[in-house]
Amino acid sequence: MSIQRRRFVHAVGVGTLSGLAGCTGSFGNQDRNQNGSQHQNQGSSGNGSVGNGELVLATTTSTYDTGLLDELHPPFEETFGVTIKTLSKGTGASIRTAEDGDADVILVHARGAEDKFLQAGHGVNRRDVMFNDFVIVGAQNDPAGIGGTQSATEAFSTIADRQATFLSRGDDSGTNKKELAIWKEASVQPSGKWYREVGKGMGDTLTQSSQSNAYTLADRGTFLSMKSDIDLTIHVQGPLKDGPVILKNPYGVIPVNPAKHDNVNYRAAMAYAGYLTSPKAQTIIDNYTANGSQLFFPNALSEQPNFGQYVPQGYSAQQAQSLSREDKEYLSWVETRVPASY
Repeated sequence: MSIQRRRFVHAVGVGTLSGLAGCTGSFGNQDRNQNGSQHQNQGSSGNGSVGNGELVLATTTSTYDTGLLDELHPPFEETFGVTIKTLSKGTGASIRTAEDGDADVILVHARGAEDKFLQAGHGVNRRDVMFNDFVIVGAQNDPAGIGGTQSATEAFSTIADRQATFLSRGDDSGTNKKELAIWKEASVQPSGKWYREVGKGMGDTLTQSSQSNAYTLADRGTFLSMKSDIDLTIHVQGPLKDGPVILKNPYGVIPVNPAKHDNVNYRAAMAYAGYLTSPKAQTIIDNYTANGSQLFFPNALSEQPNFGQYVPQGYSAQQAQSLSREDKEYLSWVETRVPASY
């Protein structure tokens, strides 16, 4: 069903946008909202409504399922007088929603799909926000015997050879895109009764994997936030724990291009991108934990500018000849931002 959209009627000045996008002002502390994305803060104590007062965010299920958005959104809503409407539907669906003009901004985690979104002109001013990694999880008894495997592709190949039950998100999410990339790298076309597509979010997929004694690929954040409620363990670690770099998981925020869709609340989208990459929001991300574990690591702020975050990978001929640059950058984040004791 098409989402009812608003018309963008206020002219936007460059100076105004610059101030919003670089917002690093003081944000009041808020108690965590227990109702998830339905938080309706009208910003009565804020500095006035930005744009038309509503921001539509399309985002991956991991940012919602972990509860991170419940911590991040109240300070923004109060300060800018904006109500955030969160559409939690996975990266692929979030990008399609934005392409249709039914979202103002996206927060997703599939750089290849993000690049296509940018190259098609649907998004502008991409920024790095945070990262974690993917892990391969399954039942404690590890029926395929992949525990301790140092290669994600080897683990997937072993699961396929032994036809151990594997649950796929099957929803074109960032996690699903990563899973399919690993199968391709392993030269395996998964099929048969052992391979099941769930078609649901990460939380539901983990719950069903626990109930089915099945393996699945999960982002570490959602797994850790649900660890006490499911009977699964990590069998193959990602790069946060010295695992293969193919399991990296960076997140980016991208405002929708108002030249493509003049109905988007571009002022609020730019304010949101500025907020997520501000010291305040980056500190919230850095301090957010579940079950005693940090779920995400902020990476928006750096003394050395990273111009690659703004444009598609391979934008220049030099970048196109060095595709490993992205992996090296991710590993540098792990080395400099993840505590050795993690």
